[in-house]
Amino acid sequence: MGSGGQTSNQTRLDFLYLSIHFNITTPISLPSLSTREAVADALYRGVLGLDTNDLAMWKSAWLEHDSSLDLNGKIMQGDELIENLFKSIGPLETTHTISNIRVHVKEGEDTAGMTASAVAQHYRPGEGVNPDTKGFLTGGLYFIDLVKDKSDGLWKMRKWTLKLVWVEGDASIVGGRR
Repeated sequence: MGSGGQTSNQTRLDFLYLSIHFNITTPISLPSLSTREAVADALYRGVLGLDTNDLAMWKSAWLEHDSSLDLNGKIMQGDELIENLFKSIGPLETTHTISNIRVHVKEGEDTAGMTASAVAQHYRPGEGVNPDTKGFLTGGLYFIDLVKDKSDGLWKMRKWTLKLVWVEGDASIVGGRR
């Protein structure tokens, strides 16, 4: 505390960092979702898993043995996708903001398609709340094929095609070139 009962900027930043990384439990399965909401929830679970570094949430969004992610032509599958992508992005301080979701699904079917727009912010661990730090910001379009998993009733991503439209900042944060 500074004079007059004011907290320092660093104290406020430390508090924000702790609140972001506080262990908060979020259920994987949500009751009472419509079919369209349940399809979109697969994407929400995926990005929430990344943003909170929650491997179980991240895995719940993907078919276990038949999944792929195409990131501007770089294709990742299986363990590379599920484990390695999570290990590189999950520990970062990120927010993935999803909008313009369109879901194509017929009631009673077990396959669906979805498109969405996204803006994602990426910071190194411990640096996200520092206003002077460099980040990596991306804007992209998502094209996703999904399947309803009969084992748990959740919709899961089979193929996620991510087309980056623009990037800004330090790509080395996510393992890219500066």
